[in-house]
Amino acid sequence: MKKLLCLLLLLMPLPALAGIGDVRLKAFFEEVDSIRADFVQQVLNPQNQALQQTSGTMLLSRPGRFRWDYTQPYRQLIVANGEKVWLYDVDLEQVTVKKFDAAMGSTPALLLSSGANIEDNFSVRDLGMKNDLAWVELTPKNKDSGFEKLLLGFGEHNLQHMELQDSFGQLTRLSFTNIERNPELESAQFDFVPPAGVDVIGE
Repeated sequence: MKKLLCLLLLLMPLPALAGIGDVRLKAFFEEVDSIRADFVQQVLNPQNQALQQTSGTMLLSRPGRFRWDYTQPYRQLIVANGEKVWLYDVDLEQVTVKKFDAAMGSTPALLLSSGANIEDNFSVRDLGMKNDLAWVELTPKNKDSGFEKLLLGFGEHNLQHMELQDSFGQLTRLSFTNIERNPELESAQFDFVPPAGVDVIGE
């Protein structure tokens, strides 16, 4: 009887073990409510040639609030308060305003600031370790999201790298440094009042 029981236990399928990328992805969404970081963003064409490089600072506060302040080589600001998104182009003196849901869809910005279960909107695949980062691949379930897949690279404590592959084969890479987990951020940092004299498009 004991031999039969042992045999049955050996034949039973074992539960799948979560990879390190899955573990760090889950921890990122469960343990991090706000972030302050510097970023460098690079855009490459399908031939892997650099088209553009920008840099700036990023603030994030869940749910639904973020602020991307591009400072080099030009000034641009993207602010969301969970209801509206403002895109301010300083050189053009123009502000575009959209409803949050309509503007964001299933974009990476919404992913990072969302309080929802990530598996509601994305299929998740653990890619293991590479260059000292734990990687996961996220594929949007919404085919109208505008991008094919998103790679997230996690260090031991923080999200350090993102790679976004869009529907046209263009790749956007984001690297984060000087990362602060759960800093106290004022709600006013996620509201925006257009400066006097600029053109306002949208709501």
